[in-house]
Amino acid sequence: MEKRGSRRARVERERRATVRSASAAEDNGRGFAFWARRAMLWGGGLALLGALFLGLAVAFAARSLPTFQQLKATQNAQTIVVRARDGSEIAELGPNYGEWISYSRIPRVMKDAMVAVEDRRFYMHPGVDPLGLARAVYVAVSGDERISATSTITQQLARNVFLNSNRSLDRKLREGVLALALEVKFTKEEILELYLNKVYFGGGAYGIDSAARTFFSHPATRLSVGEAAIIAGMVKAPSNYSPTADIDAAVGRAEVVLSLMREQGYLSAAAASVDPSTVRLKAQKAQTSARYFTDWALPQLELLLPETTEPIEVWTTIDPGMQRAATTAIARHSPRGAQGALVSLDRDGAVLALVGGTDYVKTNYNRATNALRQPGSAWKLFVYLAALEAGYKPNDRVVDTPVTIDGWSPRNSSGGHAGAIDLRTAFAYSINTVAAQLGNEVGFGTVASMAKRFGITTPISTNPSMVLGSNEVRLIDMTRAFAAVSNRGASVEPYGILKVTSTQGEVLYSHERANSIQLVPDYVAAGITDLLQTAVNTGTGRAAQIGRPVAGKTGTTSSNKDGYFVGFSSGITTGVWMGRDDNRVIPGLQGGTAPARAFSAYMRYAVAKRPVEQFDTELKLPDWQLEPDAEAMQGDPQDYYFIDEDGNLVERPSPGAGPGDAGGLEGADGGRDQPPFPVEGEQPTVTRGSRAPEPEQAASDDFLDEATGGDPPPR
Repeated sequence: MEKRGSRRARVERERRATVRSASAAEDNGRGFAFWARRAMLWGGGLALLGALFLGLAVAFAARSLPTFQQLKATQNAQTIVVRARDGSEIAELGPNYGEWISYSRIPRVMKDAMVAVEDRRFYMHPGVDPLGLARAVYVAVSGDERISATSTITQQLARNVFLNSNRSLDRKLREGVLALALEVKFTKEEILELYLNKVYFGGGAYGIDSAARTFFSHPATRLSVGEAAIIAGMVKAPSNYSPTADIDAAVGRAEVVLSLMREQGYLSAAAASVDPSTVRLKAQKAQTSARYFTDWALPQLELLLPETTEPIEVWTTIDPGMQRAATTAIARHSPRGAQGALVSLDRDGAVLALVGGTDYVKTNYNRATNALRQPGSAWKLFVYLAALEAGYKPNDRVVDTPVTIDGWSPRNSSGGHAGAIDLRTAFAYSINTVAAQLGNEVGFGTVASMAKRFGITTPISTNPSMVLGSNEVRLIDMTRAFAAVSNRGASVEPYGILKVTSTQGEVLYSHERANSIQLVPDYVAAGITDLLQTAVNTGTGRAAQIGRPVAGKTGTTSSNKDGYFVGFSSGITTGVWMGRDDNRVIPGLQGGTAPARAFSAYMRYAVAKRPVEQFDTELKLPDWQLEPDAEAMQGDPQDYYFIDEDGNLVERPSPGAGPGDAGGLEGADGGRDQPPFPVEGEQPTVTRGSRAPEPEQAASDDFLDEATGGDPPPR
């Protein structure tokens, strides 16, 4: 009996447990259904609200869109005509729109090719392709780079006409709204007509007619199957698939377009088998070297003009004849496998010619304004400027002898030493040991300050070897420095734009000559000109002679990797650099060979119509260099100029200014003629061109009168 009762109780417990489980499952089912229904209601409500907002946004955007005729008349980029100083056109940059081709006149094959490659569901979607959108979301979430998310033709039109190319979520949302609005306001035919007449194909060509004329020399109404495939293939990446940039890439992309057209039923297999490589391309006019100049000058318009998209004409300083002469000189004299660059400045800083390489089509890298290369001994300009400022004169005796400075022992290119020579000879023959001694005497920091004062904008190391041109510089900066010497020591600011006008002739900008600053006294400029002239007459720069006075300096780096020559004559200063982009050795390259010969070839043309000018090399020395007494050696305050620790000129302190008011003057460390009295306190360092505080008189005037037998000198 007990066993039977126990069994019955166990069965009853199991039955109750089963009932409770079923009840719980039923309760859970009801709870899940409740929350599912609630989620569906909330989701549906949010979706309905989102659709309402989207509909309102699309409706508002559609009402705000311009009309079809207004969009036809809208240009999206600026046309710039660049003119030389004589008014001749040297370049036309910016968009070329060609003729507007109506939908009915656009060849069917062109429309089919563009739809096949850019938007195969163009005729089915409302402006935004849901499948494409889902693909874009998947890409954003998964980061799978194998799947590409592309915009529809309508989205591309919205972006090209109304937006920029920033890849941001906000821009993408606005692009989608505008695409939907375009589909609401315009027909598919109108949208495709706008797109084909406005899309960019590279080479400045906007629209299919401009592309057809640019690449095939005929209007878009005559496009063949192969030509249409090439044009349609360029939209994805104009710079990569342009036939003028890479014909093989353009043909390969065109074959992809033809394959897609066959797959989508736009072409038969026979028609799609056309070979795009047989398409006859328009012969391209060679790019002139003046493009190196426009690449340097035109970006300056952002600073000179307010923002505008109106067509403009830019009148520049380039002389067409000099530019051709410069191009020829560089092409003929650059060693095989080497590049060359040239910058030529007028006495006011106007760029007369600028060549950044031997061939702009092969390489548009501008070596005249961007390349950083060592100038070699051309850098000695700043060493000798600092020495002349410190008191040296061209006739002063120096000694060419072995020297070691902080473990560095420079050698002369000849391998020998000349002994006692004058400063003029040491410079003319580019004696390295003398330059090292001068740099050490005046201070390497002083040489660096001099270089910055004359316009060197690159960082300058003050290691002892810097006196031989180990610092990298830009050719245009070195040319500017020599131009300042030609300008009797006054600063020169290179410029390339004379004026900017609208197409109606309204002057939007006119160049105003920058204020010139005296960088060194006249006698220093005269002294360095004396040295530079001797370097061309009898020294390392003899190949630069042109039959009239020339002053200049050669430069050659170690292992003949760089050759430099910079010089001036009759108010024109020209700098020439030659070397390899990979910095490899060029046997036989020296500043006095190919660069000097290129300088001579160019300058003979450049100065031909200018009067012969003799250089002013007469040293009109100040009193502090003529009078022996310490008092006179301080000079006239009106002759002083002051520089800060970076080598920049600062204003002369007013009378009575306290210590340090001169802007942290930097002087010639170890100069030849330091003040013969101790300087107490935080006083500026004294150099040629700066003034020390006047010492107290050690004896009374009566005592001096009695001791000397006369009146004391006036103070």
